[in-house]
Amino acid sequence: MKKTFAILFSLVTTAVAETKPNILFIFADDWGWGDLSCHNHPYIKTPNIDRLAKEGTDFERFTVASGVCSPSRVGVMTGQFPSRNNVAGHFATPESNMKRNMPDWLSLDVPFLAKLLQGAGYRTAHYGKWHISNNLVPDSPTPGEYGYDDYGSFNCSGLQMPWYNDAIRTSLFIEESVKLEKPFFINVWMHEPHTPFHTIPEYEWRFRDLDRNHQIYASVLSHADDRVGVILDTLDRLKIADNTLVIFSSDNGPEGSGADDGIAKLIFDSATGAGWDTTASVGTTGERSGRKRSLKEGGIGVPFLARWPKQIAAGKIDNESLITAVDLLPTFCALAGAELPDGFKPDGVNITEVLAGKKMPSREKPIFWEGMAKKGIANWCTVQGQWKLLASSDLTKIQLYNIANDVKEANELSKEQPEIAAKLLLSIKEWQKTLPKEPTGNVFSKFRKADKLKKKE
Repeated sequence: MKKTFAILFSLVTTAVAETKPNILFIFADDWGWGDLSCHNHPYIKTPNIDRLAKEGTDFERFTVASGVCSPSRVGVMTGQFPSRNNVAGHFATPESNMKRNMPDWLSLDVPFLAKLLQGAGYRTAHYGKWHISNNLVPDSPTPGEYGYDDYGSFNCSGLQMPWYNDAIRTSLFIEESVKLEKPFFINVWMHEPHTPFHTIPEYEWRFRDLDRNHQIYASVLSHADDRVGVILDTLDRLKIADNTLVIFSSDNGPEGSGADDGIAKLIFDSATGAGWDTTASVGTTGERSGRKRSLKEGGIGVPFLARWPKQIAAGKIDNESLITAVDLLPTFCALAGAELPDGFKPDGVNITEVLAGKKMPSREKPIFWEGMAKKGIANWCTVQGQWKLLASSDLTKIQLYNIANDVKEANELSKEQPEIAAKLLLSIKEWQKTLPKEPTGNVFSKFRKADKLKKKE
């Protein structure tokens, strides 16, 4: 078995030495772990995304950096826990950001994945959702200022790209990169299945036998899956699939209660337009506890499918490796030959060997989370080795799980393992001391100043 791992890792490093791999990162929005047909969903059909599981490896223990959108995305792009940049919730209006001790956008001075790969000779692009600021902050930096050669986005300042154009724009950028003989890094941050649910009759018809809410939910996932298929077909047509690492994941778990308990209503979103509301949020977590906004596994444990033909094993399920979103920056940089800035220490680890098939029995670095909920049990969290500790905002209430053996978090063990619980709680306290008290730098909208003046008056 060790010989097999060595051969696989040798193939990866040899490939990097000979030609830099293309990297395509597909990041869905609120897509639950159970919302894939390859994860045994009873009626949702995702044949194109299932290809990635069939032709690659399904990492079942992957977690994101937050139970909500913006900090989850910041974690991916910076390789650091989002709290290091005072991002614990979603970017909203300047007034809302100010109340929650958040900046109005991520600092342009923070090491950012796209810039690092751009510096290593990659063409870079971002299509789809942004939300590393908000369209409600019109003076925030555009995605292009963060190191993208091309972008088309929504939930950003400036023109909002129609959410359904992600696959078309991605395919065009891939074609241009191939003509230029340049490696590419592309974020495809899909809208689905975030609200509003934008349904199309063709996709509703596919699920015409379901009740209305389930029909809405299944149809938007099916539409997203078809667009993934367009991108995969482009890689095949251009004969570059073998040199392209494709990852499909989600920023957090599913919205809503998961219950079909009302009639969906039309709502309007300033970034993407009109669609159906959260009543149709019937996503599934694969029996994991918690949902979006939670630091339980249903909120942070999301799909992570990785395909790189001849480099990553096909048809394999890895249900042991505890990998997380902050690992992506050091990993992508290692594969691309991109150097990290002097003095920069990512919170993540390079998981190149894990992608190649080597087991990851334990992590060298602990994982930390800060949640949005100021009430309840799970506002702070850490995973260290096999153990996961959840703590309330004031750290007085805790829950301990052997997360390596209990992904459903069914057996709370703090009373049985008080020493381990105390050790992990202390580590959270020590980590909190390293976090900034408030955002600093050029990260504030001029409209925030107006809000402050208005309040003084």
